[in-house]
Amino acid sequence: MSHEQGAASPASSHPYDAGKSAKKASVSELDLHDVEHGTSEQPIGALPVPPIDKRRAGLHRALSARQVSMIAIAGTIGTGLFLGTGRSLAQGGPASMLICYSLVGFIVYITLLLLGEMATQYPVAGSFNAYATRFFSPSYGFALSWNYWFNDAVSVASDLTAAQLVLQYWTTWHTWVISLIFWVFLVTVNSIHVRAYGELEYWLASLKVITVVVFIILGIVVNVGGNQAHEYIGGKNWHIPGAPFVGGFGGFARVFVTASFAYGGTESLGITAGETKNPSRNMPRVVKFVFWRILLFYVLSILLMGLNVPYTYPGLSNKETTTSPFTIVFQMAGSTVAGSFMNTVILTSVLSAGNHALFAGTRVLYGLATTTPPQAPAIFARTTRSGVPLLALLATSSISILCFGSSFIGSGELWGWLQNIVGVSNQIAWLSIGLASWKFRRAWVRQGRPLSEMKFRAGWTWPWGPYFVVISVTALIIIQGWSSVIPEFSAVDFVSFYIEIPVMIVMYIAWMLLKRPKPASASTVPPTASESDAQPAERQSLGRRIWQFLTYHDNVDIRTVDLKRDEYVEEEEDRVDDERREAKLKGRWGPLWRVYYAVV
Repeated sequence: MSHEQGAASPASSHPYDAGKSAKKASVSELDLHDVEHGTSEQPIGALPVPPIDKRRAGLHRALSARQVSMIAIAGTIGTGLFLGTGRSLAQGGPASMLICYSLVGFIVYITLLLLGEMATQYPVAGSFNAYATRFFSPSYGFALSWNYWFNDAVSVASDLTAAQLVLQYWTTWHTWVISLIFWVFLVTVNSIHVRAYGELEYWLASLKVITVVVFIILGIVVNVGGNQAHEYIGGKNWHIPGAPFVGGFGGFARVFVTASFAYGGTESLGITAGETKNPSRNMPRVVKFVFWRILLFYVLSILLMGLNVPYTYPGLSNKETTTSPFTIVFQMAGSTVAGSFMNTVILTSVLSAGNHALFAGTRVLYGLATTTPPQAPAIFARTTRSGVPLLALLATSSISILCFGSSFIGSGELWGWLQNIVGVSNQIAWLSIGLASWKFRRAWVRQGRPLSEMKFRAGWTWPWGPYFVVISVTALIIIQGWSSVIPEFSAVDFVSFYIEIPVMIVMYIAWMLLKRPKPASASTVPPTASESDAQPAERQSLGRRIWQFLTYHDNVDIRTVDLKRDEYVEEEEDRVDDERREAKLKGRWGPLWRVYYAVV
């Protein structure tokens, strides 16, 4: 496997051992030196490989395949599905909701396949932010990373605000208290150990999966007559005045951003790669499962919501409150007790979503502090002995104070604004994954590396996958703000839809012009003899220097970017894990083990 590292010396008796020792050297010496002194011989934009901070034990690879699979599920089943669908149904109607969520779901699936290729090859903290830095542009990676960190931090605030909305089902007395309690609980769990986060997320996600499956079964029963009114509903709610497309094209376009908010979190699956056991095997398994998750949990659920719940349902979505279609369907099937049970489950899903966003935001900030050159203060690279970046955790959780603004503008309206901001940020992340994958694939082919050396390859998406993601997501970003301009301009809505785009552009240009970073490929190209022997160039004119300053760019050169550095090398523990799994599948109880792995 020496081709994966390119580090084995001629005297090495075993290329795997040589590559493995080279990997350990680069981690223990170069990365520790980076954190302590801020300098390194690595190319700019080189990916940090955990553990990084040896003084504090660094990040730990402690998430199992069982936990990572559930984290992938929990990343999308949250407030977007349980609460956001109520807003989508009220604003766009049942047909708009079904079409938009299906389209965005397909885009997300392709995006996850592209991310899976890179995350399996280079399983690191920072995920697609690091890939954008390495393969596309260091300045763009800087802007994207800070944008995505802010996205995760705002997501925590959004989930805590959603907790207030859920609590209003029972009482309107000081609903901010539940946000404070949840905030303290989430910070405590995430400060203990990554296994504590993983285990909490596993059980909360399990509860959500069971709930969605029960909802699908119950939704079918309610639709055919198993409701309190004992009447067949069928497609009646698609034919009431204004349905199935509510608000015309503007209502249809507006659902795109709520759908993007709902699917947000899937891309952070790559962030867990830095703390996943045997990522070369576990990451592809998880990514491939995404299609069935989207089909089952979203498309079927949304179809049943549109059939059973009219978009005119009182309190479905307004300035003060938002009611979950899940709760409404449970009420239709039984009583207030059934609705209260469902609302309790939704409250736990809010907790799960906040837990996931806080974890992801913390790791993004940690990745910013450990990249080369650092893009965040070095204090955020420090970890506890249990592998938790505590200062990054506290900084990420501090943005959650936004959720207490609900006391002044209403929980429903504040949650809508936060939902728009997070939804657009998710779209920017998907767009960036497409750009990074586009350059990564081109570099792989241009440098002549065999496709068989890729640890995971979504062959059916070659070569159109990255182009499809970039074009389709760009179209979503442009179209979804239609309702904020036509028929009447709404400044607040327009800002919530598009504020992150100019901020991204300003950060990108400012970092590029002020820091003038060189792409990773630039520092890996040795000077030629003629270049080294050449005489110093004549002093350039002022106009020429100004022109070079204004036209400077740091786009990565696909011909020279280092594709071997930071590749994951399977360790003995990984091989033993694979052999144990294969032995189970080929043994006497093989079929049962296949069912077990598929479910668990």
